[in-house]
Amino acid sequence: MTQDSPQATTFGGGVPGFDTSVANAARMWNYWIGGKDHFHADREAAEKVLEAMPALPLIARLLRRFLINTVDELTAAGVRQFLDIGTGLPTADNTHDAAQRAAPESRIVYVDHDPVVISHARALLTSSPAGKTYYIQADLRDWATISAGAQQILDFSRPVAVLLIAVLHFILDAEDPHRMVARMMADLAPGSYLVIAHAASDIEAGTAAAMARSYNASSSLTITPRDRAQVARFFDGLEMTGPGLLPLARWSGSSRDTTAGSGLSCYCGIARKP
Repeated sequence: MTQDSPQATTFGGGVPGFDTSVANAARMWNYWIGGKDHFHADREAAEKVLEAMPALPLIARLLRRFLINTVDELTAAGVRQFLDIGTGLPTADNTHDAAQRAAPESRIVYVDHDPVVISHARALLTSSPAGKTYYIQADLRDWATISAGAQQILDFSRPVAVLLIAVLHFILDAEDPHRMVARMMADLAPGSYLVIAHAASDIEAGTAAAMARSYNASSSLTITPRDRAQVARFFDGLEMTGPGLLPLARWSGSSRDTTAGSGLSCYCGIARKP
């Protein structure tokens, strides 16, 4: 791998194949944010979900803003290593763009299990000469594989910021996502950060439930929105930073009174490992 070009490496098994006839989560998200990397099945499924939750394009845009603002803040706080899991299709202003703008020596490892995402990463994700940008094809459920690949670039004896933006809600309760996150953070150094954005079941609950039903009927993945207490459990043992665990609309600067009926059914939070 050279310093000025990305390296996409496949680890482990069980990754999905490329099938344009089946709606794909990454391509549906790309459609909602106004991208061009999607097919008929993705657009059809995305439109059905939009009928249940028309705010999804706004959610996608605000989550991108949350991600970039968070990376800016963590970089300013001295973080130089980022592990972005479930990154999705590259768009304008990715994690490494934000981190290396402020600190060109930053190292970023992207992880996704989707071959569609991998193919785009190879073409579009490039690093500053002083830093590193690396890509791993692996599943969030396989921390051992992610850890082994990430440590080719990242030093786990120093703080790492783990970004889990709109990905944990694709892990079923039966798979114990809280245990997955706890194991992940246990392997990282004190001073590491956990950043989560997660679909909410108790913000505009009726809309959230309808969205989940439509999504699960249309996509190859199953989404499980969770309530605030369930999302808060991901941060057990960590110290919340900033304003704490809040609905996405309030992270975007809106007041509680103006977010009622917004349909922005998502929680966001940042925490530091003591």
